[in-house]
Amino acid sequence: MRHIWILNHYATYGYGRHYKLAQHLAMKGYRVTIFAASTQHGTGRNLILGRENYRVIDDGSVKCVFVKARDYSTNGWDRLGNMIDYALRVITASRVFGIEKPNVLYASSVHPLTWLSGYFIAKRLNARFIAETRDLWPQTLVDMGRLRKDSIMARLLYMLERFIYSRADRLVFTMPGGIDYVAALGLDHSKAYYINNGVDLEEFHRNKSTYTFLDEDLDSQDTFRVVYTGSMGYANALQFIVESAEIIQRRGFEKILFLLYGDGYQRRELQEVAELRGLTNICFKGRVERKYIPNILSRSHLNIITGRHISLYRYGISLNKLFEYLASGRPIISNLECGYDLLETYQCGITVKGGCPEALADGIIKFYKMSPKDYERFCRNASLASLDFDFGVLADKLEEVILG
Repeated sequence: MRHIWILNHYATYGYGRHYKLAQHLAMKGYRVTIFAASTQHGTGRNLILGRENYRVIDDGSVKCVFVKARDYSTNGWDRLGNMIDYALRVITASRVFGIEKPNVLYASSVHPLTWLSGYFIAKRLNARFIAETRDLWPQTLVDMGRLRKDSIMARLLYMLERFIYSRADRLVFTMPGGIDYVAALGLDHSKAYYINNGVDLEEFHRNKSTYTFLDEDLDSQDTFRVVYTGSMGYANALQFIVESAEIIQRRGFEKILFLLYGDGYQRRELQEVAELRGLTNICFKGRVERKYIPNILSRSHLNIITGRHISLYRYGISLNKLFEYLASGRPIISNLECGYDLLETYQCGITVKGGCPEALADGIIKFYKMSPKDYERFCRNASLASLDFDFGVLADKLEEVILG
């Protein structure tokens, strides 16, 4: 029986990419242990409040080891300290829980320190080392303007990236163009694989029918509902939704209604802008429990994704919400111009010009005016596309990487 350790700073118990992959691998006969930080990202919750260094949750198929890490509330020094806590203490945890050594060490890079910890643990335990890239470090920070490419920090991160890509036995990228990225670095791209994020379709459809979200706006028979779910921060660029709502209202399309579910540090600012501009076609609904998201998305007419217009997306995107959107069987509109565009590949939505609220408004109006036949085709294609990204399918791909 193969034993796999998954290192993911932000992994959660019961849901999320790695827990779902671990569940399916367990059904195939693997033993899987996930190592995560005790802090739960985005909630302010810490699973370890006492003196203990670890908390273990074992449901019989997947074991989760939570490593004590300090609290943080912003992207400042406390968060950096939290990353360092995890990176160092997971190495210590590997000695405590390493009686039954893993065959495979799978380190996922929400931040690259997890790679480094995974590499050292794999070397010590003589395990196969697989590095997963979910964000291109430091390229993401450089393209978003948060880090200068020629800065000392950027250079160090580029060196670390090359080191890990060279030393790993296998590389997994959640974005389709990851293989091209490795090739552009002049490194061996034959060991690079693509496994995007996904959705648990069985759980999605069960929650859709079990947990009905009470919201009269979702039940309105007189509106065309454009729905957004998720975070409301800098990277999400929801100002484009507010601006397109203003354009649509100014053009006199009174039946188009924007419903935004979620929270984040920019929510209040966005809401104030909408109120100042007198927008009556946009509603900020606040945070909702995850179990209600399938029902909410499935009662929309069009689901929307927005983001900043940056060159990074030439390698493709791997947003978690995209696959829930697909599972809802509703069309998607996005302003994330990207390579390997899944909306284009599956013909399940449209991508408009990035950074242009007018283009986003035009795209929404296009769906509003669309014939029932064409609209149903987009809906059908979204449902079909979701089948390729069920976690059971993705776990099969991961097993090929493990055994390859």
